[in-house]
Amino acid sequence: MPDQPIQTLVIAGGGTSGWMMAAAAARFCGPGWRIVLVESDAIGTVGVGEATIPQIRLFNAGLGIDETDFLSATQGTLKLGIEFVDWWQPGQRYMHNFGEVGRALSVVPFHHWWTAARAAGLAGDYGHYSLNERAARAGRFAPFGGDNTLPPLVWAYHFDAGLYAAYLRRYAEARGVTRHEGRIAQVETQGETILALHMDDGRRITGDLFVDCSGFRSLLLGETLGSGWHDWSHWLPCDSAVAVPCAHAAGAVLTPYTRSTARAAGWQWRIPLQHRIGNGHVFSSAHLSADEATATLLANLDGPGLAEPRTLRFQAGRRDKMWIGNCIGLGLAAGFLEPLESTSIHLIQSGIARLLALLPGDAATLPVLAAEANRQAAREMEWVRDFIILHYKATARADTPFWQQVQAMAVPPELAERMDLFRHTGRIRRDHDELFTELAWAQVLIGQGCAPLAAHPLTAAMGRDDLAGFMGLLDRAITAGVAALPGHGDWLAHHAAAQETRS
Repeated sequence: MPDQPIQTLVIAGGGTSGWMMAAAAARFCGPGWRIVLVESDAIGTVGVGEATIPQIRLFNAGLGIDETDFLSATQGTLKLGIEFVDWWQPGQRYMHNFGEVGRALSVVPFHHWWTAARAAGLAGDYGHYSLNERAARAGRFAPFGGDNTLPPLVWAYHFDAGLYAAYLRRYAEARGVTRHEGRIAQVETQGETILALHMDDGRRITGDLFVDCSGFRSLLLGETLGSGWHDWSHWLPCDSAVAVPCAHAAGAVLTPYTRSTARAAGWQWRIPLQHRIGNGHVFSSAHLSADEATATLLANLDGPGLAEPRTLRFQAGRRDKMWIGNCIGLGLAAGFLEPLESTSIHLIQSGIARLLALLPGDAATLPVLAAEANRQAAREMEWVRDFIILHYKATARADTPFWQQVQAMAVPPELAERMDLFRHTGRIRRDHDELFTELAWAQVLIGQGCAPLAAHPLTAAMGRDDLAGFMGLLDRAITAGVAALPGHGDWLAHHAAAQETRS
């Protein structure tokens, strides 16, 4: 019936996306809702990454999760940013950090003052004026809320995605979520409405609203309801990854940042956890074989490998519709973008927030809510897509066929316009609800060799001595701030030492 109330949420699939959805629903939907999750221990999950961006702190805080308990349970470490090595050109590195860089003066953002100072020979690297970046490179961390001189540190996490899913499962089940073990054999539908999931042992699980967390298969949204696919591989040609954990090197500093190192036909990630380092090599199979990619990865580990390398295949893109009828796709079931900027878990989080914001009260509202959710989800994916494409397009590398291809490719018109605007004027165009801020765009554009050709004209009002004094004041304040922080590993050992792993 069109006015039938919606009271039962069925989540098809577990893993990070499924248990994030279950935990959030248990926390926010209230006692009138029944939350059910279906998963099979026999079906492996695809890890969407162990590195996050700062918004994950809002998700955990919304659930009432204690930060140090979470870090301890998930073997977690802190993350102040992402270091990019060899992306602009071999031998060059920069960091996209999460904190402020410098300080704006009047109405002029700091990157204009830095541009003017650099032209006058008064400035170091752009990231040198960030507490986040300097602390990351020094291997230091402690929660710092800022003061009159320095902005706050801004951080995210590295964690074991399997342990995080298990942590959220315990949270959700303690709050009434029902888990059904088993494989889904059939999806029962009526038009674009899902009526029930039929399990391979004969059980029939009914619901009012279904969330597809079945990973790349997209069993409900893609296979059953036929949501089409927007292929973005012409902009993002990497279609494979090989992953392996390794041990920490003896006596190594536990670095509070992710590292992405450009390789001949893709890039390699390094994600430090308390008990191991997560490593992976994302590559284009058109330019590199799986055996070659694996050999490159294994030759560039910090310590001995702790498991057999695992290879994944994927395609960059999104579903035509993320919400059809009473079914919402979440995570890999809705789309995929390589984890270059650690957005995979965030896109799950934002999908959950969108569903809760647009949560239908009855079946009659489903069509209009679905249309709005699809509009928002498509735009969000496109914004993140363009930010990732930027890393490939804005490069001076042409040393392999892969880099020649991405350097020469035509990019989406909106991205091309943004790059031109910044290169010629230092201005940044950004829609107000975009994920990545002006600060993020500035860091990556400058780091990838697209520094502005000229500073804002208002910077000309400051004399050379005053500009030198301003830059020097920032440098001294950040130097003192970093020196006051403890080592990242020391802080973890004192506040959030890892528990033994639990499944």
